[in-house]
Amino acid sequence: MCIATAISLLMILICAMATYGAYKQHAAWIIPFFCYQIFDFALNTLVAISVLVYPSTIQDYLRQLPNNFPYKEEIMSVNPTCLVVIILLFISIILAFKGYLISCVWNCYRYINGRNNSDVLVYITTNDTA
Repeated sequence: MCIATAISLLMILICAMATYGAYKQHAAWIIPFFCYQIFDFALNTLVAISVLVYPSTIQDYLRQLPNNFPYKEEIMSVNPTCLVVIILLFISIILAFKGYLISCVWNCYRYINGRNNSDVLVYITTNDTA
């Protein structure tokens, strides 16, 4: 329980840092949240790979669920191959959404970094055609 509380407080802190960094336009404050997102994406990708490589673990997991779990018998009666495809489709949708959110945070970081950059491009135009 203590570890779960500590992780939850750390996640709240990281999210607050990202919000503060975006609001005050401090790009460095966004990096911890971005790293968390990359780590989360990698873990979910490993889950998808493990479902693909070891599809029998899904049936083992379903057997370990408590008897009062809703729709346990209906899920157990589904064809295992079909169940793997459904789970992989669901995980793929989640990964696509997480990838989109990573892209949003990265674009926010680049925008703030570019906005705070002191380099100014100057274009000189003249009417001289020579």
